[in-house]
Amino acid sequence: MSGPAIGESVDTIRGARIGGAGRELLPDEGIAYDVFLRGGRVADIAPAGAVPPRGAVLDADGAWLIPGLWDHHVHMLAWALTAQRTHLDGLPSAAATARAMAEAPVLADGRRVGVGYRDALWADAPSLDVLDAATGGIPTYLVNADLHSVWLNSAALRREGLGASDGVLREQAAFEIGRRLNDLDPAAADAVVARAAADAAARGVVGIVDLDMTWNAATWTRRLAAGFDTLRVEFGIYPEHLERAIAEGLRTGDPVGEEASALVRVGSLKVITDGSLGTRTAACSHGYPDAPHDHGLLTVDPAMLQALMTDATAAGLSCAIHAIGDAAISHALDAFAATSAWGTIEHAQLVAHADLPRFARLGVGASVQPEHAIDDRDLSDTVWAGQTALPYPLRALADSGANLLFGSDAPVAALDPWATMAAAVHRSKDDRAPWHPEQQIDPAIALAASSRGGSTEGARIEPGAPADLALCAVDPLAAPPERLRTMAVSATLLGGRLTHRA
Repeated sequence: MSGPAIGESVDTIRGARIGGAGRELLPDEGIAYDVFLRGGRVADIAPAGAVPPRGAVLDADGAWLIPGLWDHHVHMLAWALTAQRTHLDGLPSAAATARAMAEAPVLADGRRVGVGYRDALWADAPSLDVLDAATGGIPTYLVNADLHSVWLNSAALRREGLGASDGVLREQAAFEIGRRLNDLDPAAADAVVARAAADAAARGVVGIVDLDMTWNAATWTRRLAAGFDTLRVEFGIYPEHLERAIAEGLRTGDPVGEEASALVRVGSLKVITDGSLGTRTAACSHGYPDAPHDHGLLTVDPAMLQALMTDATAAGLSCAIHAIGDAAISHALDAFAATSAWGTIEHAQLVAHADLPRFARLGVGASVQPEHAIDDRDLSDTVWAGQTALPYPLRALADSGANLLFGSDAPVAALDPWATMAAAVHRSKDDRAPWHPEQQIDPAIALAASSRGGSTEGARIEPGAPADLALCAVDPLAAPPERLRTMAVSATLLGGRLTHRA
């Protein structure tokens, strides 16, 4: 493929086949087209060679042109830092995981940090004695795959000034450890984020919703000032920062930094109302099998949730409400109804049958992570075996008219929309049969859900649309499972400017 380099603008994409929404308006979906760009938008589409190319030409060589992809739920710095940390996914026991951390490198700050362990189905439980015996006096931190618990040795607990009889901190205490682990020199943090953003662009990503647990307005203003221009970003605001956001006049959709760039915009108030499946703290209507009186945790009571959402809505902020268990989801939907707030429920992993139609009726988006369904299939079948609500109900939500917005929750899963789409369409990523195949969705819905507007309002390729585009190797609407999951992307454009070229 010839033509402009990364950072340069494209005026004509020559010889591309059109994929995704917009192709149905073309007289022949299978032939190649030339796509003309102007002012960061699609200006025209014509059969290849019918109109002379103009300006800088990017030869697509028959690749499939799709709307640029979005990840609607990312913890960007935490994801970027996983490259430096020891990966613990797949280890079968607490003892094996502790041994792995004994071999982990010591980082520049004197810590060992591991990520991605999953203890819910271990025969042995995490303990201080097991971790201390393996890791000694070097402060050692293990972050659960779901981010809702961390396992520390005694040296790490002393360093942080905390205590836990088994070494495990959960929910708010775990989030605080995450903030401390991510508290880097700004230049170092921004460098790893820049690398992660470039990797995302190489997968066809043009935008993310960043839900790092910090004052993101300052963070992203700084990155823009330093030249960040790889992705569009919408950032979350947490309750501890809501008063500041209102005082500064931040409203959802407002640009941050130089308005001319408009790459970074204010997102939603993010409220975490329950725990997680992996930590067994998701708030559910039925008890957990090993403790039938344990229904998980509502970490924000309904009255406080409504108060927060009322304040946010009055100030012009949308709401992104973390709710995983069916009890938490019901409370969140009740709060949307009571406050007239708009926005999303994040995760929606276990949904009561009666709540399925309420998403569309209330105009609340379902911001979901299909890869979690595949990673958690064994856990769901065990820990949620007694629940009567639906686990990971993608097809049911789509059929009810809900707007699906796909994401990864990186670092919980990789920031890779192709893996996300493959999980949603095929409900498996190994040689096992699809998990709950009745919840598989069509590739067209998955592709739209991975674009800016979601499954009901997805981005389109048509004159006037933003020139946020990606060229991929095969038709994503017809790709077999492995080709979809490992899709090769040859170019990504953001407002007509190249952010990736193979």
